[in-house]
Amino acid sequence: MATGLLGRMHRLRHASGWIFGTMLFSSCLSLIASFVLSKEAITLAADPNANLSCNINAVISCGTVGSAWQSHLLGFPNAFLGLIAEPVVITVAAASLAGVRFPRGFMYAAQIVYTLGLIFAYWLFYQSMFHIGALCPWCLLVTLSTTLVFSTLTHINIRDGNLFLPARLSSALRTGIGFNLDLLIVVIWLLMIVLAIVLKYGDRLFG
Repeated sequence: MATGLLGRMHRLRHASGWIFGTMLFSSCLSLIASFVLSKEAITLAADPNANLSCNINAVISCGTVGSAWQSHLLGFPNAFLGLIAEPVVITVAAASLAGVRFPRGFMYAAQIVYTLGLIFAYWLFYQSMFHIGALCPWCLLVTLSTTLVFSTLTHINIRDGNLFLPARLSSALRTGIGFNLDLLIVVIWLLMIVLAIVLKYGDRLFG
Protein backbone atom coordinates (compact mmCIF):
# COMPACT_ATOMS: atom_id res chain seq x y z
CA MET A 1 0.00 0.00 0.00
CA ALA A 2 2.80 2.39 0.94
CA THR A 3 4.58 1.62 -2.32
CA GLY A 4 1.42 2.29 -4.30
CA LEU A 5 0.86 5.59 -2.49
CA LEU A 6 4.44 6.68 -3.14
CA GLY A 7 4.02 5.77 -6.79
CA ARG A 8 0.87 7.87 -7.10
CA MET A 9 2.56 10.79 -5.35
CA HIS A 10 5.53 10.48 -7.70
CA ARG A 11 3.29 10.50 -10.78
CA LEU A 12 1.32 13.45 -9.43
CA ARG A 13 4.46 15.44 -8.74
CA HIS A 14 5.68 14.92 -12.31
CA ALA A 15 2.32 15.50 -13.97
CA SER A 16 1.99 18.66 -16.08
CA GLY A 17 -1.13 19.65 -14.15
CA TRP A 18 0.77 19.69 -10.85
CA ILE A 19 3.83 21.44 -12.25
CA PHE A 20 1.97 24.16 -14.15
CA GLY A 21 -0.49 24.49 -11.27
CA THR A 22 2.42 25.16 -8.92
CA MET A 23 3.83 27.65 -11.41
CA LEU A 24 0.47 29.42 -11.68
CA PHE A 25 0.02 29.59 -7.89
CA SER A 26 3.58 30.84 -7.34
CA SER A 27 3.37 33.51 -10.04
CA CYS A 28 0.04 34.73 -8.62
CA LEU A 29 1.70 35.11 -5.22
CA SER A 30 4.52 37.06 -6.82
CA LEU A 31 2.06 39.30 -8.66
CA ILE A 32 0.21 40.06 -5.42
CA ALA A 33 3.49 40.87 -3.66
CA SER A 34 4.59 43.07 -6.58
CA PHE A 35 1.28 44.95 -6.43
CA VAL A 36 1.67 45.60 -2.69
CA LEU A 37 5.31 46.64 -3.11
CA SER A 38 4.37 48.98 -5.96
CA LYS A 39 1.67 50.58 -3.83
CA GLU A 40 4.12 51.02 -0.95
CA ALA A 41 6.73 52.50 -3.30
CA ILE A 42 4.20 55.14 -4.35
CA THR A 43 3.40 55.82 -0.69
CA LEU A 44 7.10 56.24 0.14
CA ALA A 45 7.58 58.54 -2.86
CA ALA A 46 4.84 60.80 -1.50
CA ASP A 47 6.06 60.58 2.10
CA PRO A 48 9.52 59.07 2.80
CA ASN A 49 8.63 58.90 6.50
CA ALA A 50 5.39 56.97 5.98
CA ASN A 51 4.80 54.15 8.45
CA LEU A 52 4.04 51.11 6.31
CA SER A 53 2.01 48.20 7.64
CA CYS A 54 4.99 45.82 7.45
CA ASN A 55 7.34 48.09 9.38
CA ILE A 56 7.40 45.72 12.33
CA ASN A 57 10.81 46.37 13.86
CA ALA A 58 14.34 47.40 12.89
CA VAL A 59 14.90 44.18 10.93
CA ILE A 60 11.46 43.53 9.43
CA SER A 61 10.96 46.87 7.76
CA CYS A 62 9.55 47.39 4.27
CA GLY A 63 10.16 51.12 4.59
CA THR A 64 13.90 50.67 5.14
CA VAL A 65 14.21 48.34 2.16
CA GLY A 66 11.91 50.37 -0.06
CA SER A 67 13.85 53.58 0.60
CA ALA A 68 17.21 52.05 -0.38
CA TRP A 69 18.68 52.74 -3.81
CA GLN A 70 18.73 49.02 -4.56
CA SER A 71 14.93 49.06 -4.67
CA HIS A 72 15.02 51.55 -7.55
CA LEU A 73 17.93 50.14 -9.50
CA LEU A 74 16.57 51.06 -12.94
CA GLY A 75 15.21 54.45 -11.89
CA PHE A 76 11.77 53.16 -10.91
CA PRO A 77 10.55 50.72 -8.22
CA ASN A 78 11.74 47.17 -8.89
CA ALA A 79 8.24 45.96 -8.09
CA PHE A 80 7.02 47.41 -11.38
CA LEU A 81 9.04 44.69 -13.14
CA GLY A 82 6.95 42.11 -11.32
CA LEU A 83 3.76 43.75 -12.53
CA ILE A 84 5.08 43.36 -16.09
CA ALA A 85 6.64 39.89 -15.89
CA GLU A 86 4.31 37.87 -13.68
CA PRO A 87 1.19 38.24 -15.89
CA VAL A 88 3.24 36.67 -18.70
CA VAL A 89 4.14 33.72 -16.48
CA ILE A 90 0.53 33.40 -15.35
CA THR A 91 -0.58 33.32 -18.99
CA VAL A 92 1.96 30.63 -19.89
CA ALA A 93 0.99 28.50 -16.89
CA ALA A 94 -2.76 28.88 -17.46
CA ALA A 95 -2.46 28.17 -21.18
CA SER A 96 -0.32 25.11 -20.49
CA LEU A 97 -2.90 23.82 -18.02
CA ALA A 98 -5.46 24.19 -20.80
CA GLY A 99 -3.33 22.00 -23.06
CA VAL A 100 -1.37 24.57 -25.05
CA ARG A 101 2.14 23.41 -25.92
CA PHE A 102 4.51 26.28 -26.55
CA PRO A 103 7.31 26.01 -29.13
CA ARG A 104 10.68 24.81 -27.94
CA GLY A 105 12.34 28.12 -28.77
CA PHE A 106 9.75 30.04 -26.74
CA MET A 107 10.31 27.86 -23.66
CA TYR A 108 14.07 28.17 -24.05
CA ALA A 109 13.77 31.96 -24.19
CA ALA A 110 11.47 31.89 -21.16
CA GLN A 111 14.10 29.89 -19.28
CA ILE A 112 16.79 32.46 -20.06
CA VAL A 113 14.63 35.44 -19.12
CA TYR A 114 13.41 33.88 -15.89
CA THR A 115 16.96 32.84 -14.95
CA LEU A 116 17.92 36.51 -15.19
CA GLY A 117 14.89 37.33 -13.04
CA LEU A 118 15.99 34.77 -10.45
CA ILE A 119 19.51 36.23 -10.36
CA PHE A 120 18.05 39.70 -9.88
CA ALA A 121 15.76 38.51 -7.08
CA TYR A 122 18.65 36.94 -5.21
CA TRP A 123 20.84 39.98 -5.77
CA LEU A 124 18.15 42.02 -4.06
CA PHE A 125 17.92 39.47 -1.25
CA TYR A 126 21.70 39.65 -0.78
CA GLN A 127 21.57 43.44 -0.71
CA SER A 128 18.81 43.37 1.92
CA MET A 129 20.69 40.87 4.06
CA PHE A 130 24.18 42.31 4.00
CA HIS A 131 24.00 45.96 2.92
CA ILE A 132 20.57 47.39 3.72
CA GLY A 133 20.37 45.43 6.96
CA ALA A 134 16.62 44.92 6.88
CA LEU A 135 14.14 42.48 5.38
CA CYS A 136 10.82 43.08 3.67
CA PRO A 137 8.24 40.27 4.04
CA TRP A 138 6.75 41.00 0.62
CA CYS A 139 10.22 40.94 -0.95
CA LEU A 140 10.86 37.58 0.71
CA LEU A 141 7.61 36.31 -0.77
CA VAL A 142 8.81 37.43 -4.21
CA THR A 143 12.10 35.58 -3.64
CA LEU A 144 10.24 32.42 -2.62
CA SER A 145 7.74 32.53 -5.47
CA THR A 146 10.45 33.33 -8.03
CA THR A 147 12.39 30.29 -6.82
CA LEU A 148 9.34 28.07 -7.19
CA VAL A 149 8.48 29.37 -10.66
CA PHE A 150 12.09 28.91 -11.76
CA SER A 151 12.20 25.35 -10.42
CA THR A 152 8.95 24.35 -12.13
CA LEU A 153 9.94 25.98 -15.41
CA THR A 154 13.31 24.25 -15.31
CA HIS A 155 11.64 20.92 -14.51
CA ILE A 156 9.37 21.22 -17.53
CA ASN A 157 12.15 22.31 -19.86
CA ILE A 158 14.45 19.49 -18.78
CA ARG A 159 11.64 16.94 -19.04
CA ASP A 160 10.61 18.11 -22.50
CA GLY A 161 14.14 18.68 -23.82
CA ASN A 162 13.66 22.41 -24.46
CA LEU A 163 17.11 23.59 -23.39
CA PHE A 164 19.16 22.54 -26.43
CA LEU A 165 21.63 20.64 -24.23
CA PRO A 166 23.96 17.83 -25.31
CA ALA A 167 22.14 14.49 -25.39
CA ARG A 168 24.17 12.96 -22.54
CA LEU A 169 23.68 15.94 -20.24
CA SER A 170 19.99 16.17 -21.09
CA SER A 171 19.55 12.47 -20.28
CA ALA A 172 21.40 12.85 -16.96
CA LEU A 173 19.24 15.82 -15.95
CA ARG A 174 16.04 13.95 -16.84
CA THR A 175 17.22 11.06 -14.69
CA GLY A 176 17.88 13.51 -11.86
CA ILE A 177 14.42 15.02 -11.93
CA GLY A 178 13.01 11.50 -12.22
CA PHE A 179 14.54 10.83 -8.79
CA ASN A 180 13.18 14.18 -7.53
CA LEU A 181 16.65 15.64 -7.06
CA ASP A 182 15.36 19.02 -8.22
CA LEU A 183 12.79 19.01 -5.41
CA LEU A 184 15.49 18.06 -2.91
CA ILE A 185 17.74 20.89 -4.11
CA VAL A 186 14.95 23.47 -3.82
CA VAL A 187 13.98 22.33 -0.31
CA ILE A 188 17.60 22.39 0.91
CA TRP A 189 18.18 25.78 -0.73
CA LEU A 190 15.13 27.36 0.93
CA LEU A 191 16.06 25.88 4.30
CA MET A 192 19.55 27.35 3.92
CA ILE A 193 18.03 30.78 3.28
CA VAL A 194 15.87 30.52 6.40
CA LEU A 195 18.90 29.37 8.41
CA ALA A 196 21.00 32.26 7.07
CA ILE A 197 18.32 34.78 8.11
CA VAL A 198 18.02 33.28 11.60
CA LEU A 199 21.78 33.09 12.10
CA LYS A 200 22.30 36.70 11.01
CA TYR A 201 19.44 38.38 12.81
CA GLY A 202 18.47 35.97 15.58
CA ASP A 203 16.21 37.42 18.23
CA ARG A 204 16.13 40.78 16.44
CA LEU A 205 13.65 39.25 13.99
CA PHE A 206 11.04 39.30 16.75
CA GLY A 207 12.28 42.19 18.85
